[in-house]
Amino acid sequence: MTISEKWVRAELSLLRPLLTNASLETSRTAQNRVGALMASTQRPRVRFEPCEFDRFSAEWAIPRRRKREGAILYLHGGGYVAGDLEYAKGFGAVLAAKHHIRVFCPAYRLAPEHPYPAALEDALTAYRYLLGEERGGIVLCGESAGGGLMFSLVARLREEGLELPRGLIPISPWCDLTLSGSSYEPNRLSDPALTIEQLKHFREMYGGDPTDPLVSPLFSDLAGMPDTLIFAGAGEILLDDAVRMHLRLGEAGCSSQLTVADGMWHAYILYGVRAARSAHSQISKFLDAHIGGCDE
Repeated sequence: MTISEKWVRAELSLLRPLLTNASLETSRTAQNRVGALMASTQRPRVRFEPCEFDRFSAEWAIPRRRKREGAILYLHGGGYVAGDLEYAKGFGAVLAAKHHIRVFCPAYRLAPEHPYPAALEDALTAYRYLLGEERGGIVLCGESAGGGLMFSLVARLREEGLELPRGLIPISPWCDLTLSGSSYEPNRLSDPALTIEQLKHFREMYGGDPTDPLVSPLFSDLAGMPDTLIFAGAGEILLDDAVRMHLRLGEAGCSSQLTVADGMWHAYILYGVRAARSAHSQISKFLDAHIGGCDE
């Protein structure tokens, strides 16, 4: 189902001042409801299996018609401060249903209760688990903070000498917590989904040194990064994070493809708008190239 871009933009514009000034509890509740709604719409096509860890919970989103081997590790967004298991399952279920592949959805620990490096530690734990479960390969996907977290995760994997994922699919990634990008001000009014004030608040709660490459992976050594497919909206405030990451990957000799959708906002793919259909088509081709099919 395709949702009207005009309607989504209007709804987000109404919510933006409320969420910008809302308490952390209110913001978390609103985000989790969005995830629960996305997951519920996919229940005829996807089933869920829980998976418990010592420090966090996770679930598998498993398509009822599986056509691809391997798995996607989905790292959700939310500024490292929002997004419970229901939210993680939301877009994870969409990925499973649209691309006929198992998707692992960890609800990593959140700041400020669990500041940096808790989210990164949990992502590493989830990936280690998948290495023992999947023989068909792993692709990472995530939006916003989750899109940045995947690059930090790969840096940790290299440090520990672990097998790297076959590909990365960051959606509107937050890669620079120093907030030095050039798109914040010109896109301030065109992005109904995110504000600079929110990002500053998220950064403060997340903790860590914003210049640390594991906090801001834009500043990390990107040599040897897996093939990457980046999505961003032309009107989002984090556009420059995506553009600079794409350029830095190219400078490091890595394969990176960047799609900037005209008129779109932060993490637009999650909202089911028309431009998301084209994005999912690209994701499907990317998975075909990096993860084979299966006989199920």
